Amino acid sequence: MHAQKKISVLVVDDSLVFREVISRGIETDPNIRVVAKAGDPFEARDYILKYQPDLMVCDIQMPKMNGIEFIRRLLPQYSLPVLIVSTANNAVFDALNAGAVDFVGKPNANSPEDVKNFIMDLIQKIKMAVRVNVRKDHSCEARVIKEVQSAPMERKIIAVGASTGGTEAIFQLLQSLPTNIPGMVVVQHIPPVFSGMLAQRLEQTTPFRVKEAQTGDFVEQGKVLIASGDKHMRVKKVGSKFKVECFEGEKVSGHCPSVDVLFHSVAKEIGQHAVGVILTGMGYDGAKGLLSMRRMGARTIGQDEASSVVYGMPKAAYNIGAVEKQASLSRIPQLLYSMATEKI
Repeated sequence: MHAQKKISVLVVDDSLVFREVISRGIETDPNIRVVAKAGDPFEARDYILKYQPDLMVCDIQMPKMNGIEFIRRLLPQYSLPVLIVSTANNAVFDALNAGAVDFVGKPNANSPEDVKNFIMDLIQKIKMAVRVNVRKDHSCEARVIKEVQSAPMERKIIAVGASTGGTEAIFQLLQSLPTNIPGMVVVQHIPPVFSGMLAQRLEQTTPFRVKEAQTGDFVEQGKVLIASGDKHMRVKKVGSKFKVECFEGEKVSGHCPSVDVLFHSVAKEIGQHAVGVILTGMGYDGAKGLLSMRRMGARTIGQDEASSVVYGMPKAAYNIGAVEKQASLSRIPQLLYSMATEKI
């Protein structure tokens, strides 16, 4: 039997201490080997040529050139998955937009528990990212759908679930849709502080009103509610309206917030008057919930493999019959719009 080939990783961070924390931490996994450590992008580029690593773990704030600019220049030349390690700030989303696969928030270096959880998270994401097809072209822009003045929409809610690659997918979706569609509720697997930042960013860069969901928020046309990174979100019917409840709880399908929790509540409270969408992501969260939506008469869409950063969640949903229509990210807006506007 051949021994399994170790995943070779290049660690790039301007802090010597942090380079060591990351390198020693991830090498506690027998399947990961750090082949080089760099303090800035120029050193990193030399090491990429020399060692041809399977993956790069990269900081954003660095001397000589920041991580975002580095990724923008690097990826067209080298097919290399990049994981971002960053303190909580908006630059993370710029890095994902530039082509990074995923990110992990930097821990509090004085908290051993925080560092331990960070390393576990990073190891899991390294193992996932190394399987990603980085050459995948996500640049095919979806056509922006013009708003059509029509009769009141019979679909009342669009429920969306996403994980790895989801922040960019949701951004593309919202940029392509008109605001006269049913209110949208979204679960994106993301750390707590970043969920609020994501909502803010989408509010500024898309035509929709976007906010981090709080208990009591109503689901309304032209509005997008994003689950907080550490709370489940479910929908409740109140008279002829719908509002969300956000609550702490155990992980469901491996996550809090869980797409399954949201989708099951939509199936129960809204039934056929809903559309469910499952986008790119690792794991199987959302598959069972989407199936229960479909069984209750909702329309359901799954992102296809070719346009997904990770074809995990949409695949799990497709395999159990939860996905009624599968489509590329560029085709989903049109499909979603026609489902939302049809007569029931």
